[in-house]
Amino acid sequence: MNTFGNIFRLTSFGESHGEAIGGVIDGCPAGFLLDFNFIQQELDRRKPGQSDITTSRQESDRVEFLSGVYDGKTTGTPIGFIVRNSNQHSSDYDNLKDVFRPSHADYTYFQKYGHRDHRGGGRSSARETITRVVAGAIAKQILNKQGITINAYTSQVGTVRLETAYQELDFDKIEKTPVRCPDWEVAEKMIELIRQVRSEGDTIGGVVTCVCKNVPAGWGNPVFGRLNAALANAMMSINAAKGFDYGMGFDGVHHRGSEVNDLFYSDNQHIRTKTNYSGGIQGGISNGEDIYFRVAFKPVATLLREQPTIDIHGNETALRAKGRHDPCVLPRAVPVVEAMAAVTLLDYYLQNH
Repeated sequence: MNTFGNIFRLTSFGESHGEAIGGVIDGCPAGFLLDFNFIQQELDRRKPGQSDITTSRQESDRVEFLSGVYDGKTTGTPIGFIVRNSNQHSSDYDNLKDVFRPSHADYTYFQKYGHRDHRGGGRSSARETITRVVAGAIAKQILNKQGITINAYTSQVGTVRLETAYQELDFDKIEKTPVRCPDWEVAEKMIELIRQVRSEGDTIGGVVTCVCKNVPAGWGNPVFGRLNAALANAMMSINAAKGFDYGMGFDGVHHRGSEVNDLFYSDNQHIRTKTNYSGGIQGGISNGEDIYFRVAFKPVATLLREQPTIDIHGNETALRAKGRHDPCVLPRAVPVVEAMAAVTLLDYYLQNH
């Protein structure tokens, strides 16, 4: 299961400490003029070493396109690309070769395949998300031609939560803070908490909120092809993702139907809803309102402190991880959430057309 999508499809390959991470995009419309600077900018938003609240691994993450593009335009044939790994410190993981890190994919990969690449987590590493960002950057450009915009931001780190509704936020401020929260006062508290957690050799989780504007009504399919289910599938495929809800989500359980039903009205051109508790999707199909959702991310499993664990022979042992790790995935998860939303929406746009 290394391929995502129906018409616009991404197949990814590579490991954290291999030669390269790469992908193949199939089903991309032909004749589209790509902005390669924008693609690189999206990768730069995801890459390590951006600030003192992310991993210190230094990677340029320069994408190389191998096929599917000629004279700057998509040809309609598979788009092949790679991003070479250049700053691996594989020796940092020597003490993990025969040890299972708690809450990591070490044990499950070993059980499934009988062996594993212990260097940086191998295929389970978040470095695999590079391919999603490349595909998402292409999808974003095509969607932007339809007037569709996608913006994600960090809305919670630990107990520090941004309470402001997304409609009142200035999305241009998202990139102004290293934690990617558009409210500077809240962002400072998030950054302070992440730094404190990091100093203790620990990690912390949080929530990314994503808003997709100007998606027309009618995208999605009944029953098993629901747009909300596709977005949930996309988000839950991201490393460390633990939860997904859209619209009023779990908050809706506290209300009565009379309080959260989205009433219709006509603006003489379109049928709209006065509220948007449904999150822009009803019956699995977009209704023309903003699509908004949240993705919860767990604390990073690798701690820079000693933990008891088990080795591959079942013996109890103690583990103190080495290497360079994010104390919180949220800042670098924001562009990945956007990318997976873009890939999903473009796939459903193509299904509709």
